[in-house]
Amino acid sequence: MSSHGKATGRSGVNHKASAEAANPKASPDPSDNQIKDPDEWVSGDEPMTGAQASYLKTLSEQAHDPKAFDPDLDKAEASKRIDELKRKQRH
Repeated sequence: MSSHGKATGRSGVNHKASAEAANPKASPDPSDNQIKDPDEWVSGDEPMTGAQASYLKTLSEQAHDPKAFDPDLDKAEASKRIDELKRKQRH
């Protein structure tokens, strides 16, 4: 049987380019407000994520500021404390 009648699996369509064009995160509009204030997050009042807790704990230990870590923080407050500790470490 000849391979002339078989499909090659290539349709000539670049699916990666199509997916990136449809994904605003892959090519964001520079005029779009990409950084939101944590106080404006829809889910900001939910408990902080495990990743936030781990990172905040690490940063508070590195900064010798154990009071910066509070396991009962919400996502928004955890984000603000992480940003604050990162700023302090740069100075």
